[in-house]
Amino acid sequence: MSLFWRIFALNAVVLGSATALLLWAPVTVSVPVVLTEAVILVGGLAVMLVANAALLRIGLAPLDRLTRLMTTVDLLRPGHRLPEQGSGETAELIRTFNAMLERLEQERAASSARVLLAQESERRRIAQELHDEIGQTMTAVLLSLKRASDEADEPLRGELQQAQEITRGSLDEVRRLVRRLRPGVLDDLGLISALTSLTTEFATHAGLRVVRSFDSDLPPLDQQTELVLYRVAQEALTNAARHADADRVEVSLCRTDGAVTLSITDDGRGTGIAHEGAGIRGMRERALFLGASLDVTTGPQTGTQVRLTIPVPASDSTPTPPPGSSK
Repeated sequence: MSLFWRIFALNAVVLGSATALLLWAPVTVSVPVVLTEAVILVGGLAVMLVANAALLRIGLAPLDRLTRLMTTVDLLRPGHRLPEQGSGETAELIRTFNAMLERLEQERAASSARVLLAQESERRRIAQELHDEIGQTMTAVLLSLKRASDEADEPLRGELQQAQEITRGSLDEVRRLVRRLRPGVLDDLGLISALTSLTTEFATHAGLRVVRSFDSDLPPLDQQTELVLYRVAQEALTNAARHADADRVEVSLCRTDGAVTLSITDDGRGTGIAHEGAGIRGMRERALFLGASLDVTTGPQTGTQVRLTIPVPASDSTPTPPPGSSK
């Protein structure tokens, strides 16, 4: 039954019931209307309106659910669907909306994958140029300053040595930027070593205590999965240093049933609401790229936890004997 005929039938039932009541009920209407008759008529009208409103609410309930889903749907949190029940125009509308969400989520995942791959490619290019061009140039400047400093007399030697120290600090900063743009240790030594290096550098520069816990029986992961885990950990640590006002951060990477879970928890001030800034949205984009789930929980004075769960195919879940765990 279409929505039009459903509403028509509901109103017909209410009006028919009211007509039958007037025909067979022992009630008469005088002219002029007396008070008791007026009370009965007003009461009957109220009952009829309430019944009509209740029936319409039941008939239009699927559209209300569809409207609420439309206002809350987020393509970075896929999987929201309405149950497809019955037939008719309303059920067809729900099925069409669910199919539209499926197409949009697939297109969003594909576009996110292209953007992230292009972003990593651009980061790799910039890191290579910084290393090859800026890094080598600053190294040559540093060597020239050292030779000039060795041959110069005071007070020029002191000034050259000061310039040498400034150049060395700038060179160290360039190298740190190169590591952030493209973690070479991830390609050379693997995920555990890369996360260890990342957390060590973070603790040194941010002045926070970092506690690591990495399982030793992680399943083999492909390059893209390891990169997503590394980038999410990098962004979560950056957020903890900039916004959490924390003293301690826990970083864990563990194996669960059919999945690998990365968790970053700080003891900062929290907010009570997980604010969706650019950093968290970027982490969700990366999770969507792998079909993973990202949960961000925070509460007042209880800190923030970022939890990334990546499903691992059953064929890849056989553990390999890697080095011992890092604590």
